[in-house]
This record gives sequence, C-alpha cells and structure tokens, in this order.
Amino acid sequence: MKIAVLGAGAWGTALAVNAARAADAGVTRHQVTLWARNAAQVQALQAERANTRYLPGIALPAGLLLQGGGEASLGEAVKGQDLIILATPVSAARSMLMQLQHVEAPVAWLSKGFEAAVSAEPASASLSTPFGLMVHEVRAQVAPDLRAGVFSGPSFALEVARGQPTALVAASAHAEVREALVAAFHSASLRVYASDDVVGVEVGGAVKNVMAIAAGLCDGLQLGLNARAALITRGLAEMTRLGVALGARAETFTGLSGLGDLVLTATGDLSRNRKVGLLLAQGKTLPEVLESLGHVAEGVYCARTVVQRAASLGVDMPIAQSVVALLDGKLKASEAVALLMEREPKTELDCY
Repeated sequence: MKIAVLGAGAWGTALAVNAARAADAGVTRHQVTLWARNAAQVQALQAERANTRYLPGIALPAGLLLQGGGEASLGEAVKGQDLIILATPVSAARSMLMQLQHVEAPVAWLSKGFEAAVSAEPASASLSTPFGLMVHEVRAQVAPDLRAGVFSGPSFALEVARGQPTALVAASAHAEVREALVAAFHSASLRVYASDDVVGVEVGGAVKNVMAIAAGLCDGLQLGLNARAALITRGLAEMTRLGVALGARAETFTGLSGLGDLVLTATGDLSRNRKVGLLLAQGKTLPEVLESLGHVAEGVYCARTVVQRAASLGVDMPIAQSVVALLDGKLKASEAVALLMEREPKTELDCY
C-alpha cells in the first residue's frame, strides 16, 4: 500500500514514522512518503534523517521517502498513492483540500479544531456562516466529491513515533476510507477502530483542546484533583451537548475521540493546550505563552468558534466561555474559576 503524509509537523511525522518503521520491519508492505511544503525543511530532514524541530530524538526509518518544496511537488507526492493523510493545522485544511479535490485516492485529515471565525458579512455564498467550520464542513464546500474522513483519538505524537501502544478512530461516511485507514495503520502498536460518526469525532477532537486549557488553568492554580475531575466531567458534558446539537451521536463522546482524547489532553504533560492553561495561571500573557510553545495549540485558535457555534444552537458551554474570556484578557485566572463555581445549582442530568 502506498501512503502519502502531507505535512511534516510533529503529528504527521510521527504517523509516517510509525507506518514506515512497521514496513522496515516487514510487518507491512507499505511504502510511506512524507511531504513538506518548505524545501529547506525537506533538505534538513534528508540530511539529518530526523525532524529535530518537531520530534527531536526520533530517527526517520530508512524506508521513509521524503518529498516537498511547493505546490508542484504536491502533485507528484499524491500521484499513484492508495491513501493520502492530510497532516496540516486546521488553518491550512481549506487550501489543501482544494488542491486535493480531484484525487482518486481516499483522503483523511488529522486536524483537530475549527477554522477561525470569518466575517459576519461573508463575501461569498459559500461562506454563509459567521463562524468557522470543522474540516468535514470545509470539505463539503471545496471538495464535495472527495472520499474522505478524519483520523483522530487520544495520541501524543512522540509516543506514536516511539511505537508506544495507541488507539485511534478512523471516521468516514465512506467505508473504503475507513478500511484504507485500518489497512494502513492497524499494527501491534497502533489499534484502529472504525466509525461513521464524523461529526462526533471532529467535535470531540476540537472541543477537548479548549477543555484542556481550562484543565491546565485548574492545575496551575493548584486547585486539586477534585477540581480537575469535576472540570473534565463537566467538560465532557459540554462537548456532548454541542456534538449532539450538531448531529453527532451521544455515545461517540464516551469513546476514544471523546472521553479518551479529553482525558489525555487535559492531564498529559505533553499536552500543548494544557500547557497554555498552566502558563496563563502563572500570570503570563497569551502572546508570551504562544511564543514559548513553539508549536500550534489548536484550542487557542478555535475556542471562540466553539462558543460561537454553541451560541448559534442555544447550547450552554460555560467552561468554554470562561476560556475565551481568559484568552481575551477579560478575566483573570482566579476570576474564571470563581465565575464557574458561582453558577446556579442544577440537577446533574439537566446539564446534558
């Protein structure tokens, strides 16, 4: 099987390394290509056989092919492939899907989040919403004939690159996309489950990043394990409410791409979104936090869109709202916590 991974950040590199390492060991018969837009990055990857910026200490397998350097090379990279993995941030998904709209191979994206909010008075009918979209909604606009889906779940790139046990979800309305993802990546170290609930998997992957910022804030303020458990549980309730309102199945949020990804991102030391909350709790400004990260923290960029989507559907998301107010500098860390604790009491089931 020929697999092209487009995007040589941490997650794209990790998945390519995992699949190529299995091929080197004779576990699979895959040929894996890792593509990067930046020619200088490709040269560095080839020279060092490592992605020292995003995955230091991880050697690239000998069988991993490297390509890139611009749009012209993209056509070569996807030609003749059996599966294409889009491993770019959400902000680049629209332009990449437009370039891939006529490919015949199944496509799956790794992005977790929403596009940034667009103008309230869109210039074209194709952008008729005043808020950003999830990637499957973007695909419906710019590449409606593409057989595509999302590959998601609780996964830190470093652990996947090391070959540590991980479980992910391959979600698509197209059976051939789900089957291609299972055939490509299911292995002794990576278990792949199939789902047709693309909305649920995408909502889980996006909203958990926002909740992880809140969890980092909670830990940074040393509020205790009780507080963290309460926040994760109520965060799951918010995630489920929004997902169901958008057409997802509630049970998806008790699975890997819901509860699993939320617990990992809200508690793991490798979580960039959790680190945002930790640093904000220390009194750092948002620009200072983002400069120190060196990687994209999708929760920062999609929190406002999550709240906008929820408001448009009449869905109550107080934790997400507090995160947005904190990121905007309208609340201090301690004030955000107090605001949540002072809410009117309710029965628990009324909160779902």
